[in-house]
Amino acid sequence: MRPILMKGHERPLTFLKYNRDGDLLFSCAKDHTPTVWYGHNGERLGTYRGHNGAVWCCDVSRDSTRLITSSADQTAKLWNVETGAQLFSFNFESPARAVDLAVGDKLVVITTDPFMELPSAIHIKRIEKDLSKQTADSVLTITGIKGRINRAIWGPLNRTIISGGEDSVVRIWDTETGKLLGESDKETGHQKAITSLCKSADGSHFLTGSLDKSAKLWDIRTLTLIKTYVTERPVNAVAISPLLDHVVIGGGQEASHVTTTDRRAGKFEAKFFHKILEEEIGGVKGHFGPINALAFNPDGRSFASGGEDGYVRLHHFDPEYFHIKM
Repeated sequence: MRPILMKGHERPLTFLKYNRDGDLLFSCAKDHTPTVWYGHNGERLGTYRGHNGAVWCCDVSRDSTRLITSSADQTAKLWNVETGAQLFSFNFESPARAVDLAVGDKLVVITTDPFMELPSAIHIKRIEKDLSKQTADSVLTITGIKGRINRAIWGPLNRTIISGGEDSVVRIWDTETGKLLGESDKETGHQKAITSLCKSADGSHFLTGSLDKSAKLWDIRTLTLIKTYVTERPVNAVAISPLLDHVVIGGGQEASHVTTTDRRAGKFEAKFFHKILEEEIGGVKGHFGPINALAFNPDGRSFASGGEDGYVRLHHFDPEYFHIKM
């Protein structure tokens, strides 16, 4: 399995997202410029220019016409995927961290960081088909969480939002009222900040990664803990295979600690675990720094990883991968 090395970012990667067809891969990095690549050969298609700070997260509409990105420049921007034109900008008083489009692409959830006296918040915005009607008004704003909210995703039927962040608690919110419906147990839940959150292909469960060196699989409706995958490094990124019972986990130390430990080759690898048996299957080495982003192609036959080293590595699985016996 020879990876395709995709060099287009000057700074560390923060997020990777495939479109629904799996033919486009969107990458976000700390260099202000989200980039789109061909999903099969890693060729760079273009960039989206207009942000003035690190870009933390992105999401693409079901029909691959619109891209939304969130950035440290205190905006979330809506783009035309094909032309790269900026369609709209949601302006906030603090950096925009996570962004996730609802099913139907009519709503988007955006989280903002705590900043000066402002607490962190979860905002739900409407996205109009007709851009002349687009406004920046929030449908709902949820506050009251301490620390940064690193990820927020929509639950089943857009009725709930699942959030996770620096206070290490996974929470489920009602999208109509903004009420807290449930939170993860202090004992069984994560012990340190949650860095990543990813839904399964069918939307029935989700995976969280944390700096406590573990990833956990949860039921999306009941917030029951199903599985725990333990690694020896803080986890920065997680992904669930849409094809096989595999999860992939990537990490390394937080960027600020990288220089203080030895960089033995192979510590920065994407580790594959069996989703049900919780056992490690294997790993994919290659990055010269912590892995910050992971994404599976929707067909489950390839995956991409993005690192602190500024590279995106695209891996197409060998035939043997599909017949691993446990």
